[in-house]
Amino acid sequence: MKKRYSVEQIVAVLKQAELGLSVVELTRRVGISEQTFYRWKKQYAGLETDQVREFKQLAEENTRLKKLVAELSLDKAVLRDVLSKKFPGPRS
Repeated sequence: MKKRYSVEQIVAVLKQAELGLSVVELTRRVGISEQTFYRWKKQYAGLETDQVREFKQLAEENTRLKKLVAELSLDKAVLRDVLSKKFPGPRS
């Protein structure tokens, strides 16, 4: 069974490790592998909860904007194609 942890929970786990709790003990308590712990540490180390949340929101917005640009670029290409077929000949 795969359990999802919130950003706040991940940061709290990392803070406990910074305070001196052993990684082995911490991973056993939380129910994650050491590999997961070190992946989290690599991704979120040194960040506060609000910074991680903001980072995640920015990444989601960036993904949404990239999708929007791709859709608009496709629309533009389709419109150009339609115009070139409707009005053949040299264009400036």
